[in-house]
Amino acid sequence: MGITPAVFGFLIVNPWNWSADWVSGLPLIVLTVVMHVFGLGQIGQTVFRVFQGRRESRHPTFVFVVVVGATTLLATSMHAMEAGIWAIAYRLLDAIPDNKSAMLYSLNAITSYGHANIDLDSHWQLMGAMEALDGWLLFGLTTAFLFAAIEKVWQATNSDNQRAFNAFVVTRRRNWPRV
Repeated sequence: MGITPAVFGFLIVNPWNWSADWVSGLPLIVLTVVMHVFGLGQIGQTVFRVFQGRRESRHPTFVFVVVVGATTLLATSMHAMEAGIWAIAYRLLDAIPDNKSAMLYSLNAITSYGHANIDLDSHWQLMGAMEALDGWLLFGLTTAFLFAAIEKVWQATNSDNQRAFNAFVVTRRRNWPRV
């Protein structure tokens, strides 16, 4: 199919047929993003508060692994809850016939996996694409959060090693011959 028929074919489609998708999907995106940001903030505060109490452990690598693992598990649980919110919306809109299919479709859409043979009713299909967009936003927020959390915990668990390394580098630079 060439570009001209594709463009004109899109213009022929009545965008008002999708108004219910937009009215239903946009508030869900806002709700899940706000929940996600709030949840990540709570996870961050809790995990780092617990970590501060274990900071002087004799096994900093173990503490690091536990903290990062717990943080990842909690973030994954949030993604599952957010997919559940979309699944509930699909059921309330009668876009999918049963709860199991709604949750499976939602997990497929939010992760952009899209492998299940489950489809929304035809006039709700844009909402599925909106859930995929929501998933990209949520996973982007989670990735940024996990990167920052890992960096913060890693620096804290290895602060003694970093100070020793910095002292070594400074000593080496002072002893270099001047050119």
